Amino acid sequence: MATKVYIVYYSTYGHVEKLAQEIKKGAASVEGVEAKLWQVPETLSEEVLGKMGAPAKGDAPIITPNDLAEADGFLFGFPTRFGMMAAQFKAFLDATGGLWRTQQLAGKPAGLFYSTGSQGGGQETTALTAITQLVHHGMIFVPIGYTFGGGMFEMENIKGGSPYGSGTYAGDGSRQPTELEMEQAFHQGKYIATITKKLKGSA
Repeated sequence: MATKVYIVYYSTYGHVEKLAQEIKKGAASVEGVEAKLWQVPETLSEEVLGKMGAPAKGDAPIITPNDLAEADGFLFGFPTRFGMMAAQFKAFLDATGGLWRTQQLAGKPAGLFYSTGSQGGGQETTALTAITQLVHHGMIFVPIGYTFGGGMFEMENIKGGSPYGSGTYAGDGSRQPTELEMEQAFHQGKYIATITKKLKGSA
């Protein structure tokens, strides 16, 4: 039976979505792993999103809390809002009380990825504050550490991400994930899929 890795994300302007797509490629590159993209429900109205200039959502299906129980491992992605995950993703996690009561996510590995507007905008605090959600479910936080190698030490060009997970900078919205940021996202997907597969095999 295939190891199922779910990449669950919220993206307002498409930056997190692009990382999610590359993470899926990385996870799917591991033999025996089935990777699937999911979006969390939007909480803003079409009118508000229009005023914000947000583009149309991608094709990934909308996830429900119960869908999480089917996966063996996860990658959760979201933009930062004042140094923490966006409210849309928090609202989704707030709806997982039934899974918490039955401990259906306990022991499952999960990684994090994110997008911020600026270099000091929460690339690490967003991950740190999100870890509390994993802890209460008994999930296993899997950081990428420095397994990405030399790419972690890039100093000549701006690069998002950290040992906590892959990331990008949106700036005013016009900046898109760079080639190096996408490579890190692919690495994270492959890395966590490999760990998820090992954990499932030893269960």
